[in-house]
Amino acid sequence: MIKKPEELSKKLGLKFNNPQLFTMALTHRSANSINNERLEFLGDSILGFVIAQKLYELFPAACEGVLSRLRASLVNQGSLAELARKHQVGDYLLLGSGELKSGGFRRDSILSDAVEAIIGALYNDQGIEVCQQWVLQLFAKKLQSLSLEDWQKDPKTQLQELMQSRKMELPEYAVLTMSGLAHEQTFKVKCTTAVVAESCVGTGNSRKKAEQSAAELMLELLNKDNK
Repeated sequence: MIKKPEELSKKLGLKFNNPQLFTMALTHRSANSINNERLEFLGDSILGFVIAQKLYELFPAACEGVLSRLRASLVNQGSLAELARKHQVGDYLLLGSGELKSGGFRRDSILSDAVEAIIGALYNDQGIEVCQQWVLQLFAKKLQSLSLEDWQKDPKTQLQELMQSRKMELPEYAVLTMSGLAHEQTFKVKCTTAVVAESCVGTGNSRKKAEQSAAELMLELLNKDNK
């Protein structure tokens, strides 16, 4: 039996003026044509903004690239699903029979969408200030655990450490082309990993710079896949 939404609302420290908004945030498209997809769309944008603003304040010396990677580490699908599991959000989701049988209440994509939908619902119900306070409270421990040193490492080192943390083979780099005169050559390098089928191609005026470019593109691709 699905638990009552008001129990989760209380557990999350939320009190909605319009409780139907919260119920909608927990309703998957498999259960009803009136579902959380639009709220999830809204919540995704609000979450990105709130976290971006907080990171901007916390790390005044960080460049745009570092801030982007920090944000991606917080608002990706796995991170949101982890927060959902911490608060047992899956126990309150309204799912269709097919999703219930297949264990949709445990799926990262459904859990992360629900968290974003709750954010969208709270914004609609009480505005940006209340919404912002709750999001920062929800992400407080994750924000406190961030280390800028880790994210200032070069992209190739970051990608290597990411593969090692997942116990996967290290990324492979292959030179595709070398063009131009000896003193102004352009290298094109392909990076492949065991995580995704796609490869990323970077360019630079040295092999090392081309590899770094390819690694940075691969990190961006992996962050998108985790959203």
